[in-house]
Amino acid sequence: MTTIARPVLANNGAMSQFIGAFEVTSKLSGREFHCRFSHMWNGIATRHADTIDTKFFMDGEALVIGLAHTGFVKFRERAHRDLTDREASYISAEYLRERLEEDDERPLYDVPESEVLRLIDQLGIK
Repeated sequence: MTTIARPVLANNGAMSQFIGAFEVTSKLSGREFHCRFSHMWNGIATRHADTIDTKFFMDGEALVIGLAHTGFVKFRERAHRDLTDREASYISAEYLRERLEEDDERPLYDVPESEVLRLIDQLGIK
């Protein structure tokens, strides 16, 4: 049986350092948002949602991005491995970046399975 080695973004270092601080400029208003990743947790327990929740601070205000857990399951079925926490934080950061570029600012984003899978493909996670 041949095992295929796949590159993985390992969970090295503190969770709060998975994603460096970043800025996003709105395409609509030109406003600049300053974002910093904090941590992630299972949203099933805290919000009774079938999500993996990630917390960011945007201009000092906390916000949560809930990634549909079913997207993680579909990824595992096709890639034969689980997403790492670091990879999930990248997916969340990219979703937040896209939303803020459109001036879509809110305290909670629920990201559906289709968007989780689209972002996985967009980021080239295999």
